[in-house]
Amino acid sequence: MSKQPDIKATFSFVSLGCSKNLVDSERMLGLLSQDGYALVPDTQATDLVIINTCGFIDSARQESFGVIREMLDRKRAGQIKGVIVAGCLAERNQEELLEQFPDVDQVVGVFGREEIAKVSERILGGLDEQRTLFRPAAVQAQDDRARLRITPRHLAYLKVSEGCDRNCTFCAIPYMRGKHVTKPIEMVVDEARELAADGVRELLLVAQDMTYYGLDLYGRTRLDELLKALDEVEGIDWIRILYNYPQYFTDEVYEALASSKKIIPYLDMPIQHINDRLLKLMNRRHTRSETEQIVKRLRTTMPGLVLRTTFIVGFPGETEAEFEELLEYIEHTKFERLGVFSYSLEPDTPAAKLPGHLSEEVKQERRERIMAAQQPIAFAFNESLVGRETDVIIDSVSPHGKNLWLGRTYADAPDVDGVTFVKGTNLQPGDLVACETLAAEGYDLIARATGTTPSPRRKRTRPKPRKRPSNSLAILDND
Repeated sequence: MSKQPDIKATFSFVSLGCSKNLVDSERMLGLLSQDGYALVPDTQATDLVIINTCGFIDSARQESFGVIREMLDRKRAGQIKGVIVAGCLAERNQEELLEQFPDVDQVVGVFGREEIAKVSERILGGLDEQRTLFRPAAVQAQDDRARLRITPRHLAYLKVSEGCDRNCTFCAIPYMRGKHVTKPIEMVVDEARELAADGVRELLLVAQDMTYYGLDLYGRTRLDELLKALDEVEGIDWIRILYNYPQYFTDEVYEALASSKKIIPYLDMPIQHINDRLLKLMNRRHTRSETEQIVKRLRTTMPGLVLRTTFIVGFPGETEAEFEELLEYIEHTKFERLGVFSYSLEPDTPAAKLPGHLSEEVKQERRERIMAAQQPIAFAFNESLVGRETDVIIDSVSPHGKNLWLGRTYADAPDVDGVTFVKGTNLQPGDLVACETLAAEGYDLIARATGTTPSPRRKRTRPKPRKRPSNSLAILDND
């Protein structure tokens, strides 16, 4: 394949898994680009393919295995010269991956990402005597600056820490990502400024355990100080905080959330269950009563709060009565956004050794019951936005009509929540515009741009009574 003289080699990249993994992918992309490698679409013939894998639960591992098989088939067909498997699955399975996939050229663990260009050079040079690269878990936070971002230009994920000290009995993340390591406040703020200079308007803070931030580095949690510092970064309009463990919500954190100009009233707080016995078996270190108090205070602190959470059903030994307790809690609390996982048996976790593992049929049935209970709650929340003026960030043009755009309100995080179809002219991705919400279509909204530019300080929604139109994109046809 022909290459320009200044290009060392071409490569394509497949990023799987969570947003924290995405940050690692973007860092590797940046390192390769700086070293003279040219990124090409993964449909083209290329010198190298890097797969940044996920190893969290069985379904994620199966997806990673599927992509590896696909790329190795393309290698055997002569479309790819080398295949590198990196990330969490590589860290978790290590040498076993080469036994299962002997045609893989290199396996690179989570903490080998900074050497991805060196690994690629070895493949191109035909050096295959060392086919694995694993480094110890970081004891200091890795620098995520100088990334080549694959998110839309106006939004970016910012990882504020790595690893986790929780050791929840169902979770293998500490085995793959190591212990919690806080990224210093100054480094996080510098990265935020770099992202703002690159056009980012929505900053999504991610970590394995957000509220733990600072404890390992400073001897006390300092999330409140980090939030206040990020609130002063020029160019950022929205700060969205994800992965807040329900602990260490200190008075200072509540105050920072209440006083911020840019933190939008959307929080992600994985709760996992509400029954105290199961929470103890999960080693979650919080009780039902504590969780209820946190939820109540968050809603008081942040008016209009959209609270996203996740639960696990079918944990070993979960009784029908304990499941019913969870179901009743969900119906009563009315989380605006909610996800639920069937328990996944992870062989190297303490929960795998617990008695009372449930059948897949029972776990799936319980998951479906939770989702059936949550759907009308989510739909009702969207219906409550109809007739209100709401700020929307524009993500992309919609293929469904002229002057139609895809965006999101503050209530929707990218990729995991719904979208807003916006009718408007002269819009561009990254625009933050005030919109009149015309209708709710299940998990999505339909809106019309009002032509005004919102202020970050403005309330996110304003009542504006009007006759409710029929729920269809057809309501925009006459615009």
